[in-house]
Amino acid sequence: YGLAHRDLSGITALGVDEIQHRKGHKFLTLVYQIDGHCRRLLWMGEERKERTLKAFFTWFGEERSAALRFVCSDMWRPYINVVRRFAGGALHVLDRFHVAMNLNRAVDETRRREARDLRRGGDQVTLKHTRWCLLRRPKNLTPKQRGRLRDLLRLNLRIVRAYLLKEDFDHFWGYNSTTWAGKFLDEWCERATASRIEAMQRMARTLQAHRELLLNYFRAKKEYSSTTPEEY
Repeated sequence: YGLAHRDLSGITALGVDEIQHRKGHKFLTLVYQIDGHCRRLLWMGEERKERTLKAFFTWFGEERSAALRFVCSDMWRPYINVVRRFAGGALHVLDRFHVAMNLNRAVDETRRREARDLRRGGDQVTLKHTRWCLLRRPKNLTPKQRGRLRDLLRLNLRIVRAYLLKEDFDHFWGYNSTTWAGKFLDEWCERATASRIEAMQRMARTLQAHRELLLNYFRAKKEYSSTTPEEY
C-alpha cells in the first residue's frame, strides 16, 4: 500500500550506492532520495550493472529524471555511464566516502606489500599491528595507537609516504573555490605519481580520470547553498 501511494513529486537529488548481500560478489543497487527535506530509499535492484540502474530510470520516468539537479554515486563506471545518459542535466557528484575508502585501500595495499618485504628481510616487528593506526582518522585513535603511529612516522618507509599523502588529500574537501580545489587535486596527483608507490600512483590516475566529477562536489555545494529554504 505504501509503495502504491508513495509521492514521487519534487525529487531533485538522488544517491546511488550498492551493498553486498550474499557471500561472494553478489550486490544490490540502491537508489535514495537525498533532498534536504526528505531522505529515503526509493528503489532496489539486483546486481550493480548498467542494466540495473537503467531499470531504475525506466521506472522513475523521463520527466522526473529531467528535473533532477544532483546525483551522487561512487566511481563505479556502469553507474557513471547510466547517470550521464539518463540524468545528463544533473550535477553528478562523486561520493566523498568512497573516495576516502579507495585511498584507505591504497594505503593498506602499500602496508601489506612493505610488511611482506620487511619480513623477507627478517624484520617481523616494524609494521606489526599498524593497520588501524594508518587507516583510522587521527582523532579516533586510542592513546596507544597514537604512540605507535608517532613512532612509525619517524621512519623512512613507503607506507609512511602513502599515509601522509592520504591524510593530505583530506584538505581537498575544505576548499570553497572550484578553481583552487582543482589546483590542489592536480598538485596532489603529481606528488602521488612521483612517489613511486604503485597503489598511490594508481589512485592518482583514477582521480585524474574523474577530475570533473570530483570538482562537481564544489559546484553542487555552491548551487545548493544558493537554494532558498522554501525549496529545501
